[in-house]
Amino acid sequence: MALTSQATVETKQAERHLRFRNAALPYLLISPTLLFVAAFTLWPLLRVIHDSLYVQNQAVQTPRFTGLGNFLALFSDPFFRGVIENTLLYVIITVPVSVFLALVLALLLNRKFRALGLYRLAFFYPTVLPMVSAATIWLFMYTPGYGLLNVFIEFFHIPSQNWLGDPKLALIALMILGVWKQTGYFMVFFLAGMQGLPHDVFESAKLDGANIVQSTLAITLPLLMGTTLFVTTIAVINAFETVDQIYIMTGGGPVNATNMLLFDLWQTLFSYLDVGRASAISVILVVMLLVFTAVNFISTERRATYE
Repeated sequence: MALTSQATVETKQAERHLRFRNAALPYLLISPTLLFVAAFTLWPLLRVIHDSLYVQNQAVQTPRFTGLGNFLALFSDPFFRGVIENTLLYVIITVPVSVFLALVLALLLNRKFRALGLYRLAFFYPTVLPMVSAATIWLFMYTPGYGLLNVFIEFFHIPSQNWLGDPKLALIALMILGVWKQTGYFMVFFLAGMQGLPHDVFESAKLDGANIVQSTLAITLPLLMGTTLFVTTIAVINAFETVDQIYIMTGGGPVNATNMLLFDLWQTLFSYLDVGRASAISVILVVMLLVFTAVNFISTERRATYE
């Protein structure tokens, strides 16, 4: 009896040990990623939130707690409100336009015809260019007088425009560059999504008499909702990260017409050395990204279809 009881106890201990090991294994496997995220994402985010509550600049020797003072000062500043307006306008216009054009290009290039690879390469090529190089190219195209864009519009008897020097045109010029630069990148995702769709569904629709437009609206677009959710999320993040082209082409001007959040953050931190204000701008940027991403996810996820 004693041997039987001891064997039973040892068996239960072995079972508990096995259950514990099986339960702990997933956490051990993801622990390197968790450590990486904690070190390079969570900790910097918490530090930025902490710094945003203090006044830290060259006029203050030791950081002084101010609570929400930095945020109140930002939103009461007409200059910063203009930065917010420019950022929102840029996001609201460039994201839908670039995603729509990427979808149209993917629909056109998702078929077999001569020189298909050449067309795909041509539309994808702007993505390969570094943003600094792309901004330099478009800086030449926008040059008043002899820039390629002005030479083109003069054929239609439209006078030459100072694209980057006119407050009414400068932000539009940056939007054109942004759409040109990222449309091909989004097109690749839509192409990959279309090539993974089940062909038997389209064959059935064709047998039922559906034309290309009807198949696209009733089958392709609903099945691509998952891809569209991913693409629009990436597009929003890219739009908020606009900084290189502003630095190269306008410097935030003229008259604050092209200044956006990330560029204003860079200027505040590295030019004015105002850590508290820059941290508050960072928090605002993160909150805006979370809001846009959550709205996009809620509005698109319900209609998404996954295989």
